[in-house]
Amino acid sequence: MTAQEAIDYIEQYTWSTTRLGLDRTRELLKKLGDPQKKLKFIHVAGSNGKGSTCAMLSAIARAAGYRTGLYTSPYIQDFCERMQVDGQNVPGEVLAEITERVKAIADAMADHPSQFELVTAIALEYFYEAKCDIVVLEVGMGGALDSTNAIDAPEVAVITNIGLEHTEYLGDTLEAIAATKAGIIKPGCHAVCYDGAPEVTEVVKAVCAEKKVPLRCVDFARMEPVAETLAGQTFRWDGKEKRVALLGPHQLHNTATVLETVEALRERGWAIPDAAVDAGLAAVQWPARLEVLRQKPLFLLDGGHNPQCAEALAAAIEKLLPGQKVVFLLGVLADKDYPQILDIVAPYAKKFICLTPFSDRALPARKLAEFLKARGLEASACGSDVARGIRAAEKAAGRRGAVVAFGSLYLAGHVRGVFQEMYPAE
Repeated sequence: MTAQEAIDYIEQYTWSTTRLGLDRTRELLKKLGDPQKKLKFIHVAGSNGKGSTCAMLSAIARAAGYRTGLYTSPYIQDFCERMQVDGQNVPGEVLAEITERVKAIADAMADHPSQFELVTAIALEYFYEAKCDIVVLEVGMGGALDSTNAIDAPEVAVITNIGLEHTEYLGDTLEAIAATKAGIIKPGCHAVCYDGAPEVTEVVKAVCAEKKVPLRCVDFARMEPVAETLAGQTFRWDGKEKRVALLGPHQLHNTATVLETVEALRERGWAIPDAAVDAGLAAVQWPARLEVLRQKPLFLLDGGHNPQCAEALAAAIEKLLPGQKVVFLLGVLADKDYPQILDIVAPYAKKFICLTPFSDRALPARKLAEFLKARGLEASACGSDVARGIRAAEKAAGRRGAVVAFGSLYLAGHVRGVFQEMYPAE
């Protein structure tokens, strides 16, 4: 089996609503020898910010000298991004070898595992074989019934910012969604909660009280912004100045969550010196999250795809480009709340260049452009021709202008790849 054959095998088992539950994942892992029981985890759930939070925690753990696994989804450009050890993607030949073993087990199961269940099992086996000291594990969707929740109690269960998402599966209130995500909290772990909507925090507090789990609610008063440039931002935490390489005011909130998690890890005996925290935050990279692809004209790439992400993006534009109108290179999925997303970013728009994301759920670029024009906004469509869209957006922005590509992670990977082909030296 080659790496591509492994990926093709995995991707044929698409997720469906009938596949909720942990039974298949547990059966598959048991037949693999339960690799997850031999690992330590930081388990991260939430609606927004969980990927960035995972990236920062992974960078800090590596800087502290721990062999660190990182499991995230979806990928931006390369499937192998989804499972990393010490910042390096799983090698294709290793992915193929483990997948071949997992395939033999999965294909013999009466109820075949879904795509995400397969990937989770493969990743956990990889992290075990790679002898990871700790694994930063991002939940796919929800929490309680997500296949990553087949692990025992993690070192720390982290709940990032929660909003209304996947309501057909997780519930249609913040309380219901919070209860589902708080399903990763188990007796024997510590917990950290992003202090957002009060109803969310109350749910998490109740779960922790019931399970006798020590909880740290993130105290944003400890965080004081200092300065932000396109190279990163500085802030004070308890009066001590630090720097994080990620952009946007929302990333300071995510950073505060990370710093509280570090303190929880220290309480559990993990040796993480301040120097490792500083080095990890300063060096962290997380593609397609307000990523600067080019300086002149400025080209920012962001995978934001819901109203909360749009609000974070708008705040970042206001901070980084005060008073400036930008050209949005935009593609959205038809099942997302794109009218609200557009309401949020429209005040910052000079023009919209519309693309069709590479997904069967995509809203066609032509329909998106028509929707924008009906609202009195300037827009044009470039179909699925990403290179044409990039050129059109840069031309509309001009040398001193700015382009912001966003709307879908499905689109972000293609924009990033095509951009690198167009400007290989940048």
